[in-house]
Amino acid sequence: LGQSLLYGTNAQWRGEFFLRGTKRYLPHLAHLCLISTFLEDGIRMWFQWNEQRDYINMSWGSGTVLATLFVLLNMSGQLVGCVLVLARRFVPYACFGLFGIIFMQTVAYSILWDLKFLMRNLALGGGLLLLLAESRSEGKSMFAGVPTMDDISPRQYMQLGGRLLLVLMFMTLLHFELSAFTIFQDIFGMAFIILVAIGFKTKLAALTLVLWLFVINLVQNAFWNIPTYRPLHDFLKYDFFQTMSVIGGLLLVVALGPGGVSMDEHKKKW
Repeated sequence: LGQSLLYGTNAQWRGEFFLRGTKRYLPHLAHLCLISTFLEDGIRMWFQWNEQRDYINMSWGSGTVLATLFVLLNMSGQLVGCVLVLARRFVPYACFGLFGIIFMQTVAYSILWDLKFLMRNLALGGGLLLLLAESRSEGKSMFAGVPTMDDISPRQYMQLGGRLLLVLMFMTLLHFELSAFTIFQDIFGMAFIILVAIGFKTKLAALTLVLWLFVINLVQNAFWNIPTYRPLHDFLKYDFFQTMSVIGGLLLVVALGPGGVSMDEHKKKW
């Protein structure tokens, strides 16, 4: 028993040492991963301008002018938002702009009726919510004067909401197949998903999910192995960068912690 406790203590100490060592660089990596899907999509719209415009025009019968304005707004909103996030300037406004982009794409590309893509878009929104929470800890609050209850600020509710929405990404990865490896993968993933959701051992659970999701992303979404002329290339590329954005959100959980609405925080009061 003594050896087990000693091993657990040493493992926890090594984890804390790793987090302290990467604290300086982790937020920058998290931001880059988080905005990667917006950056890739904005650049792709530049190079596929005519295809994107024609798709919107054919899907909605909006006419060339409105379709062009939609693509222009979509592209510029994503690229400008990415620049602001990376520069750490006007981050809350950049987040609200990117929230708007997610909403527009959900409606325009009929994602609302595709449960898998809808859950992934919501998970992406969870990452932005965590970024918004982080921006509240840097400088003056956007919600100054908002009353709080039990010393729990709006920022901490944002962290809770962000954690819960990130969970949706992992729900799309569960297979529920009767094979030993798949069952192990589902149980393993579900266990850490629950830990992140309730905020217990949050940083360790989030870091484990980052590593797990990164490996799955490389294996399942290897778009670089597919010729560019095949539609599967674009689908895998879209999935790859969306997953990288969720990884960015989890890295923010590692950097910021779970917030006040979590078991980790309540343990400190016990």
